[in-house]
Amino acid sequence: MTMTQEFDDAMRELAQGGGPVLEALAKQSEGALQNSGIDPRTALLVRMSALVAMDAAPASYLIHLGIADRGGVKAETIEAMLIELAPLVGSARIVSAAGKINQALRELSAP
Repeated sequence: MTMTQEFDDAMRELAQGGGPVLEALAKQSEGALQNSGIDPRTALLVRMSALVAMDAAPASYLIHLGIADRGGVKAETIEAMLIELAPLVGSARIVSAAGKINQALRELSAP
């Protein structure tokens, strides 16, 4: 297998919510939550708000939803975050984020 094929495979895994790159990003994100100086729940919601504002990919949500799930953040809290963000980022970003969050949640619950 060539380096190009290996890189393509790694990027495909990342886009599909898996692989060593996603695992490294998840570890990095979780560590940053512990070192930010604010409580982890607030830090997580700030990060997820930034993902919405940037129109991030589903794999980016996947990392943070996994952390949120382990931290006991409820779906209602994420929904409330989207409602609060709507006047700032607009309906198109909220609808996009909702779809990507839903896709990431399906990835999390897949066997």
